[in-house]
Amino acid sequence: MTTTLERATTPTTPDPPARLSLTPTPGGVRRGRLDGAWWPRSRDLLLELPALAADIDERWGRITRITLNPAQWPVIPRRIPVAGHTVHAGWFTTEQDEHTIAVFSYAPRRLNLLVVPPETDAVDAARLMAEAAGPANTTGASGLLAVEAGGGARGPGSRSDFLPSAVAPSDGDGAAARRADVARGRAASWPVPA
Repeated sequence: MTTTLERATTPTTPDPPARLSLTPTPGGVRRGRLDGAWWPRSRDLLLELPALAADIDERWGRITRITLNPAQWPVIPRRIPVAGHTVHAGWFTTEQDEHTIAVFSYAPRRLNLLVVPPETDAVDAARLMAEAAGPANTTGASGLLAVEAGGGARGPGSRSDFLPSAVAPSDGDGAAARRADVARGRAASWPVPA
């Protein structure tokens, strides 16, 4: 069977930009540290990786390879066509956190990014992305997601400026409202998935 695509019906709109947040100096060498976060719109690497690669290529250098844990991805193609070149994909089941993607450039450089689950709501995703990209963050990807799933529970005496008002400790009048406004403002900057 032959399929013919007519030029008039072929979509010409570019892919939406990647929802990506990077630390001020990505690619630093510190054990357990994330270089930022990526919030894909689906779990389809063939659809999602081109937008991520385009964004990172501009800022950081051409992506040549990615690695990830297959626990969160139903299909991992070996090669992914991206803007005139091919990105090679690999996976590790025990060596790599299931909530990260490692992105390698030709330089050679490496970015470790938290993968925010696509089904995450915009406010929670903005909070996770801000925490993962924070220069002082030392929590791993699964740790950040566990805190999110646990309703914001953290170690004794610690708190985040991005906790929702329902679980945030009070710093006085309006502190919870200010934190909620920050989270809403960050969430508003991300495009809504189609």
